[in-house]
Amino acid sequence: MTRLLKGKEVADLISARSAEECTELKEKGITPTMALFRVGEKDDDLSYERNILKKCETAGIKVIHHIFPEDVEAEDFYRKLDEANSDPAVHGIMVFRPLPKERFNDAELRNRINVDKDIDGCSDLSLSGVFTNRDIGFAPCTAEAAIRILDHYGIEIAGKNITVLGRSLVIGKPVSMLLLNRNATVTICHTKTRDAAKIASAADILICATGQMELVNKDYLNKDQAVIDVGFSWNDQKQKLCGDVLFKDADGLVHDLTPVPGGVGSVTTSILISHVVEAAKRTLKHN
Repeated sequence: MTRLLKGKEVADLISARSAEECTELKEKGITPTMALFRVGEKDDDLSYERNILKKCETAGIKVIHHIFPEDVEAEDFYRKLDEANSDPAVHGIMVFRPLPKERFNDAELRNRINVDKDIDGCSDLSLSGVFTNRDIGFAPCTAEAAIRILDHYGIEIAGKNITVLGRSLVIGKPVSMLLLNRNATVTICHTKTRDAAKIASAADILICATGQMELVNKDYLNKDQAVIDVGFSWNDQKQKLCGDVLFKDADGLVHDLTPVPGGVGSVTTSILISHVVEAAKRTLKHN
């Protein structure tokens, strides 16, 4: 029988710890503060923002909103971003990306964020910390969430053969490095990989981050696997959210599986909040 690795209990533990640390920081005169930047009114952004605000309120984190119209000029946006970068009262910066391509270059945008405040782990400097296993910035939240789920459910990483499907900077590459830092043997598969299903089916742990809904069927799986499904897509035909893994093939076959929804996504926001608190804690060390 497949064990479902539900994210809620992992997220709740992370959130509870963040609330405790937030209280301790306030007793020392520091209120963990996030500057949140959003352009336009995209449904996905608004939904994620509501989750962030709810968790910030629960933890006791202050949020400063910077909301811009869809047609905002890059100069006006960056002026406010630079102010947040230089404001010592702001500990974390969250920018909903992507922004309108005709006015914003994504690489320039994410690298404009002060690495000490890059709670989403999107800048090149933050990623360098992941790749060199050093405390520079923060790891991307989704990549860290996958690791935290494995740890919470007692799934050993060291010495395991782990296949990662996907090579994006958001999840595929950073999660591979986080796993490698934990002494796993990691294979990355992508769209040009030959026999990806065969490679995946031999893995002890399979992390699916392809962005292709229900791509991963029984050919990719084995009965002893732990499968972390990072995918999150709306299925019009089924009228529900689905992951990269075809659930009906995996459920009852693999040993462990994160559900969609209710798996990695529910942990990601809690990781983001914990990064704000950690960024605030780091200011104590620098003073």
